[in-house]
Amino acid sequence: MYLKASMGAATAMALVMGSGAIADTITIATVNNGDMIRMQGYTDDFTAKTGHEVEWVTLEENVLRQRVTTDISTKGGAFDIMTIGMYETPIWGANGWLVPLDGLSEDYDVDDILPAMRAGLSHDGTLYAAPFYGESSMVMYRKDLMEKAGLEMPEAPTWEFIREAAAAMTDRDAEINGICLRGKAGWGEGGAFITVTGNSFGARWFDEDWNAQFDQPEWADALNFFVGMMSESGPPGYATNGFNENLSLFQQGKCGMWIDATVAASFVTNPDDSTVADQVGFALAPNTGLGKNANWLWAWALAIPAGSQKLEAAQAFLEWATSKDYIELVAENEGWANVPPGARTSLYANPDYQAVPFAKMTLDSINAADPQNPTVKPVPYVGVQFVAIPEFAGIATEVSQEFSAVYAGQQSVDEALAKAQALTNDAMEAAGYR
Repeated sequence: MYLKASMGAATAMALVMGSGAIADTITIATVNNGDMIRMQGYTDDFTAKTGHEVEWVTLEENVLRQRVTTDISTKGGAFDIMTIGMYETPIWGANGWLVPLDGLSEDYDVDDILPAMRAGLSHDGTLYAAPFYGESSMVMYRKDLMEKAGLEMPEAPTWEFIREAAAAMTDRDAEINGICLRGKAGWGEGGAFITVTGNSFGARWFDEDWNAQFDQPEWADALNFFVGMMSESGPPGYATNGFNENLSLFQQGKCGMWIDATVAASFVTNPDDSTVADQVGFALAPNTGLGKNANWLWAWALAIPAGSQKLEAAQAFLEWATSKDYIELVAENEGWANVPPGARTSLYANPDYQAVPFAKMTLDSINAADPQNPTVKPVPYVGVQFVAIPEFAGIATEVSQEFSAVYAGQQSVDEALAKAQALTNDAMEAAGYR
């Protein structure tokens, strides 16, 4: 891939080395999502401008979370930059595990970061991670199949409409599944999706006294609905499908609808990768009429662990990868539809980006998520698809495993909810919440 840098590599290197700076090699842990893979293809631009080299450790989402959590909590020092999200950042910042980003350059323009993203990546007003991209979730659907079914997608569909449309678009002979959704175990995989689905059905993880709520009818309603719809219209083996698996199915034309991260829009509409690129429409994540949509709020962000010995090089990369200039670089080489979305206010004020078909729906979806009030009933926690307490990752991973066992036909909804209730309450009591 030819990349157009703002200065020649030789000139940049001379400036860097002439200034007395030492060129370092930094190690970055990241997730194997499309935007992160794209970023790796532009690493030569960073090296040309700074002299610093980059080594990548690219991992599947669940594995990434395990690796970086283990490394930072044990002060392993394996990474100079970690790709983390809104769940980890404020907790790790409060623990002193991350370098505060209060020394970013004036040109970086930290005030341009979308307020929702900046708030979610801060602790006590200090930014601890810079968003590479931000996202919510939304409906992506095949307009041709929707028309063939004689239906029209509302801008804000209900779950009942989604189920009806999924059934109408399913064609088992043609290997077309009416809907593709995450079932894969992991708090940030299938766990995230069923949590926001639960939110829209009136469910919540805890009441105001930190009592688990899986024994309440709202959770049974949400889980039974999900399992019923996926059994009727979902792909075989959906219990092991996460973001990447469903993306592949949709790009191959095997999904009528896919409800997932807004960041996926650029991949399903890219004709180089998607066989249905010219047929994709977008809508808000579904609701049940209770006032909450099934959408989340997330940012994949770059953070510097406090143990890094290469702070100058790490901050240089962080600024480069999350800057306005990086967005311009991707736009120049690959078009505005492929720039990392959801992180900067200026992007959504740019007429070139406003012309991208999914830009407005992405921003509307981000703005529809309210981490301070994520559920219909009051809760003692912050977070939409997660509960912002240190214990949540472990608890929710176990709960998601119980739910995935339902999707795989290994136990009933009632059995899974009873186990979720017991293990959650046990863990919260052990942690001193109850």
